[in-house]
Amino acid sequence: MEQRKRIYLCLAHMSENGMEQKYIKDAFDQNWVVPLGPNVNGFEADLEAFVGQNKHIVALASGTAAVHLGLLCCGVGRGDEVMTQSFTFCASSHPITYLGAQPVFVDSEPDTWNMDPVLLEEAILDRIRKTGRIPRAIMPVSLYGMPYCVDQILRVANKYNIPVMEDVAEGLGSNYRGRPLGTFGRYGVLSFNGNKMITTSGGGALICPSEQEADRVKWYATQAREAYPYYQHEDIGYNYRLSNICAGIGRGQMTVLQDHLAHHRHVQKLYEQLLAPVQGIEVHCAPSEDYDSNYWLTTITLDPKLQVKGQAWAYSQAVNGAVGGAASVVHGGGTLRTDCQPNDNVEAMRVFLNNRQIESRPLWKPMHRQPVYKDAPAYTNGVSEALFRIGLCLPTGPCVSDDDVHYIVECIKDGIG
Repeated sequence: MEQRKRIYLCLAHMSENGMEQKYIKDAFDQNWVVPLGPNVNGFEADLEAFVGQNKHIVALASGTAAVHLGLLCCGVGRGDEVMTQSFTFCASSHPITYLGAQPVFVDSEPDTWNMDPVLLEEAILDRIRKTGRIPRAIMPVSLYGMPYCVDQILRVANKYNIPVMEDVAEGLGSNYRGRPLGTFGRYGVLSFNGNKMITTSGGGALICPSEQEADRVKWYATQAREAYPYYQHEDIGYNYRLSNICAGIGRGQMTVLQDHLAHHRHVQKLYEQLLAPVQGIEVHCAPSEDYDSNYWLTTITLDPKLQVKGQAWAYSQAVNGAVGGAASVVHGGGTLRTDCQPNDNVEAMRVFLNNRQIESRPLWKPMHRQPVYKDAPAYTNGVSEALFRIGLCLPTGPCVSDDDVHYIVECIKDGIG
């Protein structure tokens, strides 16, 4: 029997018209092999046209860099506190610590899985009581592309005059009430990592409210050089600008962005239809039409009572590489289990699918349960931790065909004990 191809979670897919190669070739032909140039300018213009709302966009080396500079421009510094979502990837919180500030983690509400606005206000009031200071910024996240509770979060932010920076690294093309995510707050963060809706191989961008603010971000991103004929520095800057080569990939990717968005939403609907009859499996969906997710990844939850083949051997073997296709170096785990991990049936399903050449991965482990943040203030309601224990991400990217989805669902069914 012919072995089935490996089905990856979400990998970039190059345009069929080869525009990425054209823009890269142009960069080499014109000798623009530097972190500025026509492709960078063109990519920023394409993104500005896509998000609209008279926003200005700065292309940067990573989404993490965009978080860092956005926080910096919000005035975050040493000793400040930033209210951020616990249920997210570490790139949302690590840049807070780069600046010497303190992340304050806020748990999720159960509909969108994003920051709970009621808990947010309770947390703000408690931080004011305990520190005598208002938090410097609020950073909601659009987890797996799902819009956060925009109206409620902004209402709280405006009440206490706290700037909002939207982390929509996973949400390019998602909308709330017809308006693109990343355009509601003072700043918005985008990511073009190799597994996002479009890619520049790495890279990110910061959505800014004005040309003046965008120029400020560019200044910080190019080592904060003053206007002298020699190198004069009066502030700390960073080497965060996107390369002209990578921006060329991004310009080509913009020509297929709408196709990618349509594909992800189609795959989500197909999963919903095929998994609807499967007892014990639920597909996470938008709570209403106001929340127009790009469905960067389709996510499911497994009933804790569900029995999965191989469950008795869950966590019996150490993972040697990074689960989820992360192209990175990882430390070997000290033990096979921790006090906060997916249920055994979730891990058994991940292993079962992996043995069928299907990549899946757990949901993000809440930041307030990460050892590195054990001492950080956290305002919790149990939602994110409960979801982490029962959730799994399924392949959704442009390379995932309808036949692949049918195969994945059949394998899920087969894996149930």
